[in-house]
Amino acid sequence: MELAHSLLLNEEACSQLGEVQKAEFLFDWLRYLDKLLLSTSRSVVRERQKTLVEQLLSLLNSSPGPPTRKLLAKNLGILYSIGDTFSVYEAIDKCNDLIRSKDDSPSYLPTKLAAVVCLGSLYKKLGRILGNTFSDTVGNILKAMKSAESQGRYEIMLSLQNILNGLGAAATSCHRDVYKAARSCLTDRSMAVRCAAAKCLLELQHEAVFMWTTDLDSVATLCFKSFEGSNYDVRIAVSKLLGTVLAKAIISKRLGTASRQSIRRVSLEEVLELLGTGFLRGSSGFLRASGDMLKGTSSVSRDVRVGVTQAYVVFVSTLGGAWLEKNFAAFLSHVLSLVSQSHPKANQTQIDAVCGRRCVSFILRATIGGLLGEKAQIAAAKDICQAIWKLKKVVDAVMSDGNLETRLGSADVAAGQHMLVCALQELGNLIHSLGTTAAPLLQDSSAGILDSVISVSTHPSVSVRLAAAWCLRCVAVALPSYLTPLLHRCLERLTVLKSSPEAVTGFSFAVAALLGAVKHCPLGIPHGKGKIIMTLAEDLLCSAAQNSRLSAQRTQAGWLLIAALMTLGPAVVSHHLARVLMLWKCVFPVSPKDLETEKSRGDSFTWQVTLEGRAGALCAVKSFVSHCGDLLTEEVLQRLLPPLPCAVDLLTQLSSIVKTYGSPLKTPSVVYRQRLYELLILLPPETYEGNLCAILKELAADLTAPDMQVAAFTFLLPPLCHQDDLLILSPLLQETDHRFIEEQLLLGSGIACGSLEYDPYSIYEKDVDGDSVPKPLPPTLSVISSAVKLFGVVCARVGEAQRLLILEQLLDCVKHAKGARQQVVQLHVVSSVSSFLKYVAGAKGSLGPEEMRRPALALVMGALESSSPLLRCAAAEAWARLAQVVDDAAFTAALAQVSFDKLKSARDVVTRTGHSLALGTLHRYLGGISSSQHLNSCVGILYTLSQDSTSPDVQTWALHSLSLVIDSAGPLYYVHVEPTLSLIIMLLLNVPPTHAEVHQSLGRCLNALITTLGPELQGNSTSVSTLRTSCLLGCAVMQDNPDCLVQAQAISCLQQLHMFAPRHVNLSSLVSCLCVNLCSPYLLLRRAVLACLRQLVQREAAEVSEHAVMLAKDSREELTPDANIREVGLEGALLALLDKETDQRLCRDIKETLNHMVTSMAVDKLSFWLKLCKDVLAASADFTAVTCVDAMQEEEGDKGDDASVLTMRNDDRSRPFTNPRWATRVFAAECVSRIINQCGNAHSAHFDLALAQEMRKRDSRNDFLVLHLADLIRMAFMAATDHSDQLRLSGLETLLVVIRRFATIPEPEFPGHVILEQYQANVGAALRPAFTSETPPDVTAKACQVCSAWIASGVVSDLNDLRRVHQLLVSSLTKIQAGKEALSHLYNESASTMEILAVLKAWAEVYIIAVERHRNCRQPLKTTTCSEECVRNGSCSSDGLLDLVHTDLGTLSRLWLAALQDFALLTLPSEFASQLPVDGGAFYTAETSENAKLHYSNSWALILHATALWLTSTGFVVADPDEGASNLSRPVTPTSMCQGSSSGATVKSPEDVYTDRFHLILGISVEFLCSLRSDATMESITACLHALQALLDVPWPRSKIGSDQDLGIELLNVLHRVILTRESPSIQLASLEVVRQIICAAQEHVKEKRRSAEVDDGAAEKETLPEFGEGKDTGGLVPGKSLVFATLELCVCILVRQLPELNPKLTGSPGVKARKPQMLSEDGSRLVSAALVILAELPAVCSPEGSISILPTLLYLTIGVLRETAVRLPGGHLSSTVAASVQALKGILSSPMARAEKSHAAWTDLLRSALMTVLDFWDPVDGTHRELDEVSLLTALTVFILSTSPEVTTVPCLQKRCIDRFKAALEIEDPMVQIKTYQLLLSVFQYPNPAVSYPYIYSLVSSVVGKLQEIDKRKPEDAAELQVFQEGIKVLEALVAVAEEQHRSQLVACLLPILISFLLDENALGSATSIMRNLHDFALQNLMQIGPQYSSVFKSVMASSPALKARLEAAIKGNQESVRVRTPTPKHPQNPGRNSSIQLKTNFL
Repeated sequence: MELAHSLLLNEEACSQLGEVQKAEFLFDWLRYLDKLLLSTSRSVVRERQKTLVEQLLSLLNSSPGPPTRKLLAKNLGILYSIGDTFSVYEAIDKCNDLIRSKDDSPSYLPTKLAAVVCLGSLYKKLGRILGNTFSDTVGNILKAMKSAESQGRYEIMLSLQNILNGLGAAATSCHRDVYKAARSCLTDRSMAVRCAAAKCLLELQHEAVFMWTTDLDSVATLCFKSFEGSNYDVRIAVSKLLGTVLAKAIISKRLGTASRQSIRRVSLEEVLELLGTGFLRGSSGFLRASGDMLKGTSSVSRDVRVGVTQAYVVFVSTLGGAWLEKNFAAFLSHVLSLVSQSHPKANQTQIDAVCGRRCVSFILRATIGGLLGEKAQIAAAKDICQAIWKLKKVVDAVMSDGNLETRLGSADVAAGQHMLVCALQELGNLIHSLGTTAAPLLQDSSAGILDSVISVSTHPSVSVRLAAAWCLRCVAVALPSYLTPLLHRCLERLTVLKSSPEAVTGFSFAVAALLGAVKHCPLGIPHGKGKIIMTLAEDLLCSAAQNSRLSAQRTQAGWLLIAALMTLGPAVVSHHLARVLMLWKCVFPVSPKDLETEKSRGDSFTWQVTLEGRAGALCAVKSFVSHCGDLLTEEVLQRLLPPLPCAVDLLTQLSSIVKTYGSPLKTPSVVYRQRLYELLILLPPETYEGNLCAILKELAADLTAPDMQVAAFTFLLPPLCHQDDLLILSPLLQETDHRFIEEQLLLGSGIACGSLEYDPYSIYEKDVDGDSVPKPLPPTLSVISSAVKLFGVVCARVGEAQRLLILEQLLDCVKHAKGARQQVVQLHVVSSVSSFLKYVAGAKGSLGPEEMRRPALALVMGALESSSPLLRCAAAEAWARLAQVVDDAAFTAALAQVSFDKLKSARDVVTRTGHSLALGTLHRYLGGISSSQHLNSCVGILYTLSQDSTSPDVQTWALHSLSLVIDSAGPLYYVHVEPTLSLIIMLLLNVPPTHAEVHQSLGRCLNALITTLGPELQGNSTSVSTLRTSCLLGCAVMQDNPDCLVQAQAISCLQQLHMFAPRHVNLSSLVSCLCVNLCSPYLLLRRAVLACLRQLVQREAAEVSEHAVMLAKDSREELTPDANIREVGLEGALLALLDKETDQRLCRDIKETLNHMVTSMAVDKLSFWLKLCKDVLAASADFTAVTCVDAMQEEEGDKGDDASVLTMRNDDRSRPFTNPRWATRVFAAECVSRIINQCGNAHSAHFDLALAQEMRKRDSRNDFLVLHLADLIRMAFMAATDHSDQLRLSGLETLLVVIRRFATIPEPEFPGHVILEQYQANVGAALRPAFTSETPPDVTAKACQVCSAWIASGVVSDLNDLRRVHQLLVSSLTKIQAGKEALSHLYNESASTMEILAVLKAWAEVYIIAVERHRNCRQPLKTTTCSEECVRNGSCSSDGLLDLVHTDLGTLSRLWLAALQDFALLTLPSEFASQLPVDGGAFYTAETSENAKLHYSNSWALILHATALWLTSTGFVVADPDEGASNLSRPVTPTSMCQGSSSGATVKSPEDVYTDRFHLILGISVEFLCSLRSDATMESITACLHALQALLDVPWPRSKIGSDQDLGIELLNVLHRVILTRESPSIQLASLEVVRQIICAAQEHVKEKRRSAEVDDGAAEKETLPEFGEGKDTGGLVPGKSLVFATLELCVCILVRQLPELNPKLTGSPGVKARKPQMLSEDGSRLVSAALVILAELPAVCSPEGSISILPTLLYLTIGVLRETAVRLPGGHLSSTVAASVQALKGILSSPMARAEKSHAAWTDLLRSALMTVLDFWDPVDGTHRELDEVSLLTALTVFILSTSPEVTTVPCLQKRCIDRFKAALEIEDPMVQIKTYQLLLSVFQYPNPAVSYPYIYSLVSSVVGKLQEIDKRKPEDAAELQVFQEGIKVLEALVAVAEEQHRSQLVACLLPILISFLLDENALGSATSIMRNLHDFALQNLMQIGPQYSSVFKSVMASSPALKARLEAAIKGNQESVRVRTPTPKHPQNPGRNSSIQLKTNFL
């Protein structure tokens, strides 16, 4: 293929290729040329132009296929537009000659077509340059058209479109001719030709004025004709033409084309009248129509009506939203009049009426919903409401008129009913889409929206009443605050108007619809409503018999209410279940006998009512089973089942009852059947085991009933076919934007489309399609679909004999039926058999004995050759399922053979399509059908069929089947990949574009092949790269296909290729293709685009975004006008699309794509993203609120920024987003939060203003989040103060994120302040509206969270400023004090629970922070550098905040305790349910406890922490002074908390109250920490542990824990588990802190017992004292009973996790292998240190014997930590873990137990062993030295020496080794080691017990002195060495002090010469280094001190050594000189005080 990549065609290479390769080669060359020409310089092109033109024109004769000719023409056009144009006339002549040619053979056709296409392309590119030739060309083409076949006509139309496009106004002379030709093509029998003609006319109307003036009517009529028998593409194209032309007529009038006087003016009324005519009369002329009208036969065909509907939408969309706003009233009244009965033509039958209504609804939804912004929509809603009032008045007039003429009036009522239905549905949809932004509309009393809707609830027409109910439901879903009032109002009306049949049904519909809305409103309705509704329903059912006029309505209403009530779920229904079951039991007769007597008694009317009642009851039970599955216990099932057999009995009797009582019972009986079937489908089949045969017979009778006339293929079969097959085989089933109206065409003419009145019970069901009205089908249809489903279940359950019989019977029925009926019966039978096979296959069952196969096979086989494609599809599926169920290889092979034989012999399309699909499905369900030979023959046959160009259908089915084979064969298919690929490419290049369905199948095959090849496509071998090139070529051909679905296939193929071989897919061309189709009118294409984009941005978001922008800048006209990528980038275009898009799946994909883009790009393109979000949020924000805050801000000096925002507002044009919907704004607000969090993971400068500004100065391209803080605050503010509740929640969430992220960032310009301080006013203003009374609880709850975060953040230090926000919390506290009774009754009780708890949680957070700050300030600041934070939150603010909270603390503490008690009750396991309080807790009601649990679980942790802090602040000592009095005044009564039981009989003592509170907090904590769920938040665990810490900070609770050992152990075990299951260091540290407190508590307890025992025993003998502490007098610790053991387990767990080497098991032997010591992470070190602190405390909890048991473990662990972490650190420092272990060692060694009589000996032994172990650390292990830190080990030795009793360390062998260690250390070169050694020796030498210190002194003095005497030889080089000498001197001085009198003089005599040797004379002093000078000063100073102390020795030494004396005097003199010299030069400021003191003391010589 590389050879194809040249400017000129490589003819030599081309000639050597075979047919298929040649075509491929040429296409590839043309593709390359297309790109190359645009990038080559003109001069080069002109040089080669002649050859190129020849090559291109010669290709015309090589019969190029459709894609090739298109590219060829394009290249010719480009070539001439770049190069010279003089030879273009020859090219045009050549093309014209080819077209004129008389050769009509099929082989010549491609050449002619190519010539036609070339002409189009040349004229399009060169336009008016060719001006004078065009008339000949057009004439020639039109002439050729007369004899052309469909492909020719298609290409000619498109070519004419291009010619018109290129020439523009110059082509006026031939406009009429083209118009005439296109007219005939617009009604062509080929749909593709119609589409092409529509495109041609659309091009023509730009210049041909007559089309939208004089010929407007005929254009319209022509379009109506074109709609007849059209397909979806034609309807799209023609409706676009018609809508555009009509819009043009209106626009031209506005533009005032006065110059052309002759033009006829067209008014809006005329245009609408024209469209209306088409809608009502279709394409038939007036004369013909009137004739039919007289006969009463004519009805507009549905496709015309649907086409006209789409034209309406195009018409309005073309004129635009602003036009619609102006002319809305006129438009609305016209559209509604389309369904008015005053047009007798409109709705002759119910079916027509339903379809008409659907069309009108579609027009309204697409225009109002799609074009208007929210404000305009609110205005439109008012207009619709006016229309409803008008229609209502007509009805009222008629109803109130008691005249006989009412009959005439009732026609008026009927006339208005459909208009009302449409108006109400659109009103509902409008409000639903507006959400809470519709609040002002409903509050506007002048509009009276709700009144109008409720007033039509009593309309005489059922469909109007249902529509009104649906509208109310929409209002409730959009505005949950209206749900309860509406429900109340409707229930009230229902009760009052019980005697009006219309009111009973109307208001019961409304109540049912509102109950259905509850599940969409998270805040719910008050629980009590359920009881009211149940009572009312019972009342209606009981009173039904009283009045025959009302009995049917009341029965229906009663059961409808019960059925709707079931949707509220188990929590509500459980309370009413018994009554429902009672009613259910009563509705059916008890025994078959009673049924017989019933039959003989009743009349037609009573049976109608009875059937209505029983059907209702069945529906209610069905609703119960589907919505309350949790309540279906065994017991309930036993009560449900008894009436079932009777219900089935009645089913078998129905036909005879209908015969007896006539046709009025027909519909009720069908409804009854359907309800029973639906219920049985839901119930497990075991429950009706006994009735299976009876049911089966009835089902068989239903399925083959003689009165079924219409075959409803499209509605029965789709569920039984495979999704993928449907798309290919039935284009009508594809999902499109027009699905709502296209559905009616799907069902065929005799069948009604779904509508609410066919099944009122569907009004409460959750609808599948989001917000649109439920569309149940008529009962006659739905009963069949239920029967088919049920047949599958029942047939699989009956005995085999029965099953065989029934299959035989069905087969006979199909055989004996005749004509049209046969098709109906066959459809039903095949559907049910399919359903049966599907069920059996799903349940892994078997078909039964062999004789079953024959009837099943015969049934399926017959259907495989049916004329209906859908039936063939279902049969193929059943065929494969049959093989799957029989599961026998021979049978499967036989089935495949049958298909092979049929395909070889048959020639008709039906058999070939059916059996080819059968082969595919066999592969799908049975894998590669075992043998490869099988696969070969299958593939061979499908190859042949797919090349059958005479029948596109056969090709389509065969290729589709081939794709299934490829999919299921997997790797087995590799051998066939190459031939298949070349077949696909050949077909793609040759199948005409008019056969789009063949191309779609080819696309599926290519996709399957790419999947099969998978990652191998990345390979580099020639074979792989050939395959890859072919795949890419195939994709390119499909991308150029005019059919949108083929383009969608191309995109998904490229997506696959990009996944497997990303390097080989050209990203820029793929992205450009995606951008062009982003706003395609085809839903499936848009979906493919977004699915692909979503995949691309996960891997390379930035590249995709750049390509899109580049493309937008380069492109001229390709990009769709909707996507404004040039200005707002791809991201903005996607946001704009999200705003318009209604398809849920697409919206989800757009959001995911944008989220991926935010994640990977937001940080780099920060300004861009924030501007996007700001534009979306600002585009519709209500600015009144913003300006007031801005004004406040400006005073604070933030002017520049605000000025820019104020100017933004006026300039509307600059905004890329106009009126985005609230959902889009919510998404934008979420994006802002996401961006902030993304920046959190990026550069630290995003949250550091100083750093950000500095980096910005360095490079202006740097961009950081903190620089956009003003924008973030403003966006959060705009969102938080919007009308939409969802947006308010998002805004508050964003504000919360901003506060948490930016709270601590300092403001560089004002030290001591933070940057958020300047936004106080904004935050306050954003929060204030959330605390008004009408705000929903969820918004208030969120706002409370923000309030507490703001106060806790410490941003505001001034109390007065803080009070603003604090006041909001105070107001909500006042509101909730009244408890659960006082809050709003609009929502479920759990909503008020949520609000109360949110307020309490917020207060808890504030209190916790206040206490923390108070503590921090109270502690003397340990660090000298007091941070700005501390200054700012100085004592004033910290106490102030606590004072602020303090005023409400009394109330708060009570509420907190109450909430905690509620929580404790709610967390009890279900078996304690009976013990819970009957009326619920303080803040929840018993009925809503399930919902309340969630809210409690969100807030209990902080409340617990706050309560614990409050209890510790009172110290558990002072009783609350309010306690007694408050019982009277306070409504909250926390049960059994702080006060007497409800009877008030006993008053608890303070001790009991405290015990209760203590156990409450402890119990909640332990319960939570015991069973930590994986979703437990870190916040909760931390708060819980902090609460325990706070609790144990005070003596009283510690004494409780200390005295109750089991409690302590349990707590320790729980904490152990927390440590094991949670990795977070902060949680583990908090847990360890609690452990430490528990051990302290135990210590206190043991001390107390020992003290009191000593006091009690007084002077008794010490021996008799009982042993306190663990281990008693045996020393045994029992696991599970021992506190110490539990603590050890926990500490070992921590230590071994950080230092695995401590575990002897792990290291394989008790002696640990030598390993280098290691440094732990900071967190690890802290954990280890905390564990060691706890270990050191343990001996104090034990008895002496107990301490002996644990000592080895403690020592092993402590010394082990020392060994593992003794790392050498610079500066001789100890690592934090070593320091901790030394500290712990000190604690253990100095334990009193070491000296206690009973344990002294054992301790001594053990401690010696430990010392031995430490000493052994110096020895090599396994021959290798461990690099342990000398200093750490010596420190440990020193601790042993100093902290143990002398007998431990004075054992000679140990003492000697210790001394040796010190000696060795003194020899080490490292000065730091020496310094530390000296320091340690100093402490040993000073030890008061001579027995310990003397041996060291004797052994080490000489070494020390020796080292110091080396000073003359080794002058100190640096500060470290200097310090070594200084420390050595200190040791000697200390020795002098310690020494006995007789030895002292010798020591001083040693010391003096050393000191004097350090001195310098005045000459040396001047030139000395600073080190030497310091040494000199140090020595001199020490001499000054020693001299006077030991003057006699001093004098004698001086006397004996004159040299020393001379040196000393010289030094002193020199010192004085230097002082004098230095004083005037302040360069070296000395401390004069010190020097003068030296001078004064020199006089003792």
